[in-house]
Amino acid sequence: MDFAFSDEQRAIRDTARRFATDRLAPFYRQREAEGAIDREVMAAMGELGLIGTDLPEEFGGLGLDCLTTGVIIEEIAAADLNAAYVQLMGSLNGKILAAHGERDLAAKIIGDICAGRILTALGLTEPKGGSDAAGLVMRARKVGGDFVLNGEKTSISLSTQAEGVLLFARTGTDAERSRGVSAFYVPLDHPGVSRTAFDDMGHGAVGRGSLFFDDVRIPGNYLLGEEGAGFRQVMAGFDFSRALIGLMVLGPARESLAEAWEYSTERQAFGNPIAAYQGVTQPLAECETYLEAAATLCYKTLWLRDNGLPHTKEAAMVKWWAPKVAFDIIHQSLLTHGHYGYTKELPLEQRMRDVLGLQIGDGTAQIQKMVIAREIVGRVALPY
Repeated sequence: MDFAFSDEQRAIRDTARRFATDRLAPFYRQREAEGAIDREVMAAMGELGLIGTDLPEEFGGLGLDCLTTGVIIEEIAAADLNAAYVQLMGSLNGKILAAHGERDLAAKIIGDICAGRILTALGLTEPKGGSDAAGLVMRARKVGGDFVLNGEKTSISLSTQAEGVLLFARTGTDAERSRGVSAFYVPLDHPGVSRTAFDDMGHGAVGRGSLFFDDVRIPGNYLLGEEGAGFRQVMAGFDFSRALIGLMVLGPARESLAEAWEYSTERQAFGNPIAAYQGVTQPLAECETYLEAAATLCYKTLWLRDNGLPHTKEAAMVKWWAPKVAFDIIHQSLLTHGHYGYTKELPLEQRMRDVLGLQIGDGTAQIQKMVIAREIVGRVALPY
């Protein structure tokens, strides 16, 4: 078993780290205040090949492995977790489009994603609920060769600034549950689309809100894959995105912990650096252990995916555990800084708020533990 990155992965990591340090970290708070991801920054990431590296070369990607995407997303998120949504949604949505979209449509959208020209959202959650993804009520009605969309999606990341959304809507009956859900690509400038924004405690640069569809008509070739296949498509994608989310939250945790160690050698108390006191260093040593273990599990999950091996269980593990580990590490790092850590002069409080949101989004801890149980003992572990 080889735990080392390849030369190519190390070179890409160094490029991502330099970009994150120079272009992202100094403006982390500014982007939150502005409530948007800087389009010039997106274009620069695209020029460097830092978006959609795992997507097919024929569509504008680099055709690299999923593990390399994880390397990039960890470095970008260490400087600005919100900016890493560019990589997260680009890879998640791009893979669904590449696998199931009509070729010309997929080539156009994926090319724009990889170049940093557009953002795409994922439209799954509805007001009725988010965890019961098979119980969608939004409708897509076939009219001639088109589809007409009616309904609401809520708690959608990037909803206020995305140019398009991968939308999941019911084309079958309610009784069909997951078998009646289809996937579509929907440009958000179509007539009948409207948006609202939420006032969240974190993820200010990402933005979260609702999308409303009132008789929105889209061409039939905007259907992704076959009718009724949408649920399976998105569930397969989540096994990938959950590992990426794990590395997204661990990036800022890693950065916070490094800052806490440095502060412990500089801050003096009773004539010594506070690093001389075990009450200071032992909690940080525990954090290092949790950080290493969580990151290793994330990369193992991506390695399993790259090698065509089952990884649903591991993906669920990192989705519930990594955000908790990251929050606890950033919290401990803040406490290590004392009252200074409690100020907004440091990025610790913003990192805590941003990481907290991913203990909820893209699947709660309770749902992930149900998935783990199902993978071990089968469907007996799920409610009827």
